[in-house]
Amino acid sequence: MIINHTQTCKPQNNLTQCLTKRLILPFINNSLLAGIYIHIPFCKQRCHYCDFHFSTNLRHTDELVTTLGKEINLQYEQNYLESASLETIYFGGGTPSILSVSAIEYLLARIHQNWTVLADAEITLEANPDDLNETSLRHWKYAGINRLSIGIQSLYEDELKWMHRAHSAAEALTALDKAMDAGFEKLSADFIYGSPLLTDERWAATLDWLTGKKIPHVSCYALTIEPNTAFGKKPRTSTMVEAEQERQHHQFMMLVAEMEKAGYEQYEISNFSLPGKRSRHNTAYWEGKPYLGIGPSAHSYNGHSRQWNVSNNHAYMKAIGENRIPAEIEILTPLQQLNEYLMTSLRRSCGCNLNEIAERWGEIYASKIEGTLPGYLEKEMMQINGKQFTLTQYGKLFADKIASELFFTD
Repeated sequence: MIINHTQTCKPQNNLTQCLTKRLILPFINNSLLAGIYIHIPFCKQRCHYCDFHFSTNLRHTDELVTTLGKEINLQYEQNYLESASLETIYFGGGTPSILSVSAIEYLLARIHQNWTVLADAEITLEANPDDLNETSLRHWKYAGINRLSIGIQSLYEDELKWMHRAHSAAEALTALDKAMDAGFEKLSADFIYGSPLLTDERWAATLDWLTGKKIPHVSCYALTIEPNTAFGKKPRTSTMVEAEQERQHHQFMMLVAEMEKAGYEQYEISNFSLPGKRSRHNTAYWEGKPYLGIGPSAHSYNGHSRQWNVSNNHAYMKAIGENRIPAEIEILTPLQQLNEYLMTSLRRSCGCNLNEIAERWGEIYASKIEGTLPGYLEKEMMQINGKQFTLTQYGKLFADKIASELFFTD
C-alpha cells in the first residue's frame, strides 16, 4: 500500500509511523543496527548497460552534495531508522569517486552529527579505476573511507570500449595494486560476465588473475540488457537472447568453480568472499536489517515499510530546499514481508527456513511452501536439510523465477 508521495519533515506528522502503529505485523525488525546508503547521481559518461539513475552533467555537483547534507538532517528528524546506530555507510552511484574529498568529509560529518556510528563501522566508497591515484587514495583514507568497491568490470580494452567504460585496460589491471599499496585492506572488485566479447578463454584468464590477487571480496554479475539502456535499444533476436543466456550460464559455473577452488565462499549468488570478509553492508540488505537511502532514487527499508526518493535531480533538490523529502512510502503487508524474506534469503548460501516462516507468518504458509519443494528437488534446483532449503548452483541460475513462483498474493 503506497500512502503518499511527498513527506513534510516534521516528526509529529510522520504518517509512516502513525499507520504502522495501527498494523498488526508478524515481524518488526528489532535490530539496533542499521546502514545508510548515499546515492551520488553523477558519472563522467554513460555505460551502455547501466540503468541506474545518474547524470553526466557535473555542473550541479556541489549544489547536490549540499542538498544531500540537508536530507541527512531531515531524515534524522523523521526517525525512519527508529534511533538505530549505524554499522555501515555506503557511497554508491553513479560514480562516488568523482566527488572531492571535502564533499565526502562533509557528508560523513553530517551523518556523525546525527547518528551514533560504531567505531568499527564499515564505510565503503564505490570507485572507478580511472579515479584511483596516490593522492585520491590517501585523501579517502584520511576522510574515513575504510573499504573500496572498485568497478573494474573487464580487463580487456575492446570490451571496456564496447561497454563505454571511462577507464582503460591498463587502469583496470593496476587498480587493485594501487589500492593495496595505499593500505586499503578491505577491497572488493566488480566484474561483468556473459558479454559477446568475453570468451571462455578470456573469462578463465580473468578469474585466474583475480583469484591470484587474493583480495577479500569479489562481486560478479551477468550482463543484463535493460530496455532503457544503449544496449537495450538495439534490436535482438530470440536466437541472440538464447545464446546470451547459454554463455552466461556457462560462465557462471566457471566462476563458481574457480572461486571455490581459490578459497572464496559464495555467500550470495553474485558475491564471493574470503572467510570472514563478507560485505557487511550488502549482507545487512539480505538479512532484512534496516537501511536508509539518501539522494535521488535512493531506497530505504525498515522492516515494515519501504520508501524511495524521486529519480530526478532537479525535483529532488527543489523538494529538499523546501524541507520536504520527495519520497513515496509503501507500508508492507505481512505477505509482502514474507515475499521479501523469500526473495532475499534464496539468494543467500543459508537459504530459507520453514520453521522461521511458520513462526513469523504462520504454519499455513510454511506448509504451502513445503508442498512445492519436491518439484524443485526433482529438477535439481533445490536441496533440503531438515527445515532449511537452499538453491543448488543450477537453481541459482533461475533464482528470481523460483522466488516469484513461491510468492504469495494478498
